[in-house]
Order: sequence, then C-alpha cells, then structure tokens
Amino acid sequence: MKKIKKFFISLYNDAKNIKSKDPAVHNILEVILLYPGFHILIYHKLAHFLYIKKRYVLARIISQLGRFFTGIEIHPGAKIGKRLFIDHGMGIVIGETAQLGDDCTIYHGATLGGTGKDTLKRHPTIGNNVMVGAGAKVLGPIEIGNNVKIGAGAIVLKNVRDNVTVVGVPAKETKK
Repeated sequence: MKKIKKFFISLYNDAKNIKSKDPAVHNILEVILLYPGFHILIYHKLAHFLYIKKRYVLARIISQLGRFFTGIEIHPGAKIGKRLFIDHGMGIVIGETAQLGDDCTIYHGATLGGTGKDTLKRHPTIGNNVMVGAGAKVLGPIEIGNNVKIGAGAIVLKNVRDNVTVVGVPAKETKK
C-alpha cells in the first residue's frame, strides 16, 4: 500500500511541476487529462517497475503503448529522476541505459541515445536541472553536468561540465 501511495504522490508532484513550468496550463486537472508529457511518465513508471522485476517483455509492451499514445519513447530501463518536464514531447527518444537527474526539461524531437559503438552503458547520464532543447541529440555514454542548457538542434558527443550552455554541431560551450 505504501508503494501505491508513493506512486500517486510522485505523479501528483510531476503534474504540479508541469503546471509550474508551463504558462499555458490553467490547472493540474488539465495536465492530468491532456498532457502527453505527463501521460508518458505514468507509462514509464509502470514499465520501469516491471523492468526492475525482470518482466522485460511486459515492460516493453507498456512502454510501446506509451509510445503509441504519446509519440514519446522511453525505454523501460531508463532511470528518470523526479519532476521531469517533457514539453511538446513528440519524437523524444530516451535509451535503455540513460539516466536523468531531477528537475530536467526536454523539448520535442530530442534524443538521449547511443552511437552504436558502445556496449553496456550506451546512453548519456544527465545531471539535475538540465534543459535539452528541441531536436538536440545527446549521444553515447557521456555525462552532462548539473544546470546545463543544451541548445535546440545541438549534437552533444562529449561530456559537459556543470553550469554551462552548449550549442551547435558538434556542441560547444557558449557561456558559464
């Protein structure tokens, strides 16, 4: 019973976070009913729970249902921190070994994926309070620090230190 209560509290906090970050939201009910970025968090939490319990096929079925209904693909093995805000989420892909910290924001078309060259850890580790811009690609087993902003369309292939903004192809620091 404690786990179920914790699950719903977590979802409520996710909905509150989305309301606080999106000026188009009028109330939490709107988030719960209409926001695919919120809906995919429900699918992912269920799929990730099953993945941890080694129910891989069922976990993948749930994640694929989430993808079908939201246009957002999060592998059930991905570790997602608290209060993830997915805005205009269509086309987002988050790979199996990706890890996201707390209070991150991801915009449409972004990919946290692999390069195809790595084994075991293949996807990025993202720190806390990171913003990934629309269409950005963060690829490989790299580390993105805390409080980083990744510009729209950037391609990030190397580690990024804390408190910087990166833009371009390949991504380069623009400011502290």
